[in-house]
Amino acid sequence: MNKIVTSGKTVEEAVRQGLAVLGTTEDQVAVNVLEQPSKGFLGLIGVKEAKVELTLLPQAPSVPPKGDHSEDRSLVSRKDLSSHTDHDPYQEAASFIRDVGENMGLQVDVEIVEKKDATVLNISGSDLGMIIGRRGQTLDALQYLANIIANRYSDSYIRITLDAENFRERRKKTLEDLAVRLANRVVRTRKEVALEPMPPQERKVIHSKLQDHPEVKTFSKGEEPNRRVVIALKHSK
Repeated sequence: MNKIVTSGKTVEEAVRQGLAVLGTTEDQVAVNVLEQPSKGFLGLIGVKEAKVELTLLPQAPSVPPKGDHSEDRSLVSRKDLSSHTDHDPYQEAASFIRDVGENMGLQVDVEIVEKKDATVLNISGSDLGMIIGRRGQTLDALQYLANIIANRYSDSYIRITLDAENFRERRKKTLEDLAVRLANRVVRTRKEVALEPMPPQERKVIHSKLQDHPEVKTFSKGEEPNRRVVIALKHSK
């Protein structure tokens, strides 16, 4: 991953958060301010967060050396791949998450939970809003990186799901409720509704929730990262 969009109360906070996720420094990225924070009454910040896009510059390392150690132990490729079988992939991914938390000024614990379709790394600690990010954006970016790291230490493909404060289940419930509410609107108004752009796993929740609906259908349109779900009547009159 060489590009990420993050948000924060200020542009500086959004940049810091993005740098922590990418595990790099500001001189190694190009910063594009997408949205400035809006100011509320008497200049208070918080009505609308700042949004920035960070792009790794060519030849930039994706992550820095761990801590202050002088040995070559970058967060993404800490060891020679020839010896990767000596390391547990899930422990390596969990260690990466703890390192990122430390870089963000957070103390986090990571519990490895084996489930039927994937291994879940549950993050616990205080002030996990920075880890989760707006609508799980930061959590998704960390999950992407954790999977890269874990698979560097595995002979076969493995899949990791990253969670914090049961965010995944709460987000799924929110999306399912939204799907039902918008489906009812489509039936009532007889007009299709296009949702805001979502990542593939969130679009899948909407499609799954409405796949057996008697009156509406769903489909996706647009290109990533602006691909979105559309809810429409099955038989428009």
